[in-house]
Amino acid sequence: MPELARMDATAQAELVRSGEASALELVDAAIARTEALNPRLNAVIHELFDEAREAAANELPDGPFRGVPFLFKDLGAALAGQPLHVGMTLLKELDFRSPVDTFLGERFRDAGFVTIGKTNTPELGILPTTEPRAYGPSRNPWDPERTTGGSSGGSAAAVSSGMVPIAHANDGGGSIRIPASCCGLFGLKPTRQRISEGPLVGDVISGLTVELAVTRSVRDAGRLLDAVGGPAPGDPYVAPAPERPYVEELDADAGSLRIGFVEQPPVPGLESDPECVEAVRATVGLLESLGHEVEESSPIDPSLTEALDLEDTFLTRWAAGQAASLDQFSILLGREIEAHEVEPLTWALAEIGRERSSGRYLCDVAIHQTVARAIAAWYESGFDLLLTPTMSVSPVPLGTYDDSGPDPLAAFERAVPAGAFTAIFNATGQPAASVPLHWSESGLPIGVQLVAPFGREDLLIRIGAELERARPWADRTPPVFASRDN
Repeated sequence: MPELARMDATAQAELVRSGEASALELVDAAIARTEALNPRLNAVIHELFDEAREAAANELPDGPFRGVPFLFKDLGAALAGQPLHVGMTLLKELDFRSPVDTFLGERFRDAGFVTIGKTNTPELGILPTTEPRAYGPSRNPWDPERTTGGSSGGSAAAVSSGMVPIAHANDGGGSIRIPASCCGLFGLKPTRQRISEGPLVGDVISGLTVELAVTRSVRDAGRLLDAVGGPAPGDPYVAPAPERPYVEELDADAGSLRIGFVEQPPVPGLESDPECVEAVRATVGLLESLGHEVEESSPIDPSLTEALDLEDTFLTRWAAGQAASLDQFSILLGREIEAHEVEPLTWALAEIGRERSSGRYLCDVAIHQTVARAIAAWYESGFDLLLTPTMSVSPVPLGTYDDSGPDPLAAFERAVPAGAFTAIFNATGQPAASVPLHWSESGLPIGVQLVAPFGREDLLIRIGAELERARPWADRTPPVFASRDN
């Protein structure tokens, strides 16, 4: 199977289904690739090789991805007994383990995936890079001196380099889309509460975060969303159900869509890197050649973002989330977590979360709900999709977001350009995807973001599949990639 490392999860599952390969063969090959590549990339921090081989050698659930090797991110969804350190040195030292199967963890297992390990993540998923002190930096397969993005950077590096075809990821401000952009992958952020976060969590930070994966292909994302999406008992609210399975969108005619685009971020004083602008312009041309109507228009007015101070209102929710996370882990550990036990930025954000009142939190959530209505009205005016750069910068050098200086929050402020186009859609809940359609002159991936109305992942999968057919990216592999005979 000389091309196994290049195959997406759908193709690998077909090998098992047809009898051309066994699950154990796929798992052994993925483990070999991981052992060969991980010393250079530091993407996988927990090896679960023995458990994976045992699972693959026995009867697996007959799901759509039966026998496909898989990686969990070390944050969010998990299976009972797996390490769960969320980038924290404290939890690493205590060898903390997940106390339960999460609902999504169960659904990944029922889909037939075989988990071979868990991937690196920044502490509590805070930054758009993957450089935790607990485990050190993950490195980008396209340039190991640059960021993988975050917080799902370990997963993105593993998929991009060919260790596995698909890996778990989650997104609270761009943490699926940013690593997908940095590593040349397709990254779909679903609609808020499309996927259950139970049983221990209702919605994270009032619905700011969502879960899914980073993938090599659009069809993997569609099939996965069919397999793991939908509500679970006790969910506080649910996303509207799709009209038909997402897999049916893959070959559907996208028709002629009306697409608005914007090149500059809705952050006063911030400008997009010229490479990011070029990525959007090239995509506009591609979309027009496919018969779509594209015009410069955006539902987000920079003057409105400045008047509402969306940057600071997002900080209210983000900081509250870090305070809540430390409090929740304190309960699980039976003692208070202290400042010296976490990274400086984590503690600084948690302190902001504790200082700002509950009334202010609800007020800032209400502001985001107002913005969500304005965005919905833009779609109702006749637009089907919004096109933006995924990030306003190309992948930055490792160390850019170092928080060891006198003001740890300066690292958070330096991260604003990475999330300037993504975080707003966590606050408002729309589905969005980063599509790998452009590479810089130096060979770095530059993603573009497509955003759909609330509940309309079907549009993203349909247009994503059309773009993938028109400008395939599967054959583009990074300098650090699995050898052809693995």
